[in-house]
Amino acid sequence: MYRTIGAALDDAALMWGAREALVCPHQGVRWTWQELKARAEEMAAGLLALGLEPGDRVGIWSPNKAEWVLTQFATAYAGLVLVNINPAYRLAELEYALNKVGCKALVLADTFKSSDYVAMVRDLAPEIDKSQPEGLEAARLPHLRHVIVIADEAPPGFLPFARIATGGTDQARDRVQALKTELQPEDPINIQFTSGTTGSPKGATLTHHNILNNGYFVGEAQRFTEEDRLCIPVPLYH
Repeated sequence: MYRTIGAALDDAALMWGAREALVCPHQGVRWTWQELKARAEEMAAGLLALGLEPGDRVGIWSPNKAEWVLTQFATAYAGLVLVNINPAYRLAELEYALNKVGCKALVLADTFKSSDYVAMVRDLAPEIDKSQPEGLEAARLPHLRHVIVIADEAPPGFLPFARIATGGTDQARDRVQALKTELQPEDPINIQFTSGTTGSPKGATLTHHNILNNGYFVGEAQRFTEEDRLCIPVPLYH
């Protein structure tokens, strides 16, 4: 299988457009393949409208949510590299991960269990309270420019997820369509950190080709068909 993740989603929407692609019971979300495609394209345009460029790193720090899946496909459409961040990370680990790969944007949940993600970002980047949402400048996170929170309301300096998910411009939408012929299967699209058992976590870079073929051959080995449904209780970040 030699194509991009975006091309695979386009094909799935063409073949199974009205069938369910994603179900998140705890959020009451049910999206068809066509809905997932349309939402991912629009969010890709929203990310590009922020000034992000193909190849830029976008971190995601969240437990499993529909927005996690949407961000994964949106970054793939936009040619952005999604950086998976362990939801259990504390301040030092988060700072290390964001700076190690130079994340320009971070998508995060507002809270998870006992962790207040918004407060933790404020601890690392107190400048955010007085910054414009489109242009953070923080001493400890020198690469980070945009912090996008998955919440109904965004605190000062943060961008609401819904605004990015629906905030594409016509120019950015055209760019998303143009990228469908420009992006290549060997382009990097994901960075996953190792566990750090023998040292600091290392960022492993994966391509469209890596991810699609891993999923394809696992499905083939388990004899999945288009009629099957797959339950994913494990964390999406790894």
